[in-house]
Amino acid sequence: MFDVAVFGSLFLTLFVIMDPPGITPIFLALTAGRPARVQRRMAVQAVCVAGGVITVFGLLGHQILDYLHVSVPALMIAGGLLLLLIALDLLTGKTDEPKQTKDVNVALVPLGMPLLAGPGAIVSVILAVQKADSVATQVSVWTAILAIHVVLWVVMRYSLLIIRVIKDGGVVLVTRLAGMMLSAIAVQQIINGVTQVIHGG
Repeated sequence: MFDVAVFGSLFLTLFVIMDPPGITPIFLALTAGRPARVQRRMAVQAVCVAGGVITVFGLLGHQILDYLHVSVPALMIAGGLLLLLIALDLLTGKTDEPKQTKDVNVALVPLGMPLLAGPGAIVSVILAVQKADSVATQVSVWTAILAIHVVLWVVMRYSLLIIRVIKDGGVVLVTRLAGMMLSAIAVQQIINGVTQVIHGG
């Protein structure tokens, strides 16, 4: 059996949080200047890292957070600060940002974590797995998680075609736009975390 409602609900939630269309300019900005083969590999790595993190937290999320004495708001604020640092680099850096990060695998941080597998996605998965009280709902939850990661890979994989069209000047523009979007996401994440701390207190 398969619970379509559970699948649809979690898939849409993760789609909104992980935002495949919105990740495109950020992925292009962070991977520009690298060979196409490397960019394709980074798309796969980012999705695998995100999938691995989401899976681990889906299975052991509460235990991990409890063991480390880390609250969800703290996770949100930390993730937001990390994203803000990346965003400021994209916004204020020179046109050769990609060259500056050539030795850094951006597929792992910030793409895989915390941009894709951020606090919002992690918390959503933890709650969905907790609520899944039958085999059918468990299968639906994990199928939704797998499906959103396939969508993310497809979007990033084929966004590389955009680089060939927009050339270097377009990449610089996309980098600035990505920095602005990413900074807004980061600030909102920090605000959400602080708000939860205040309400929780």
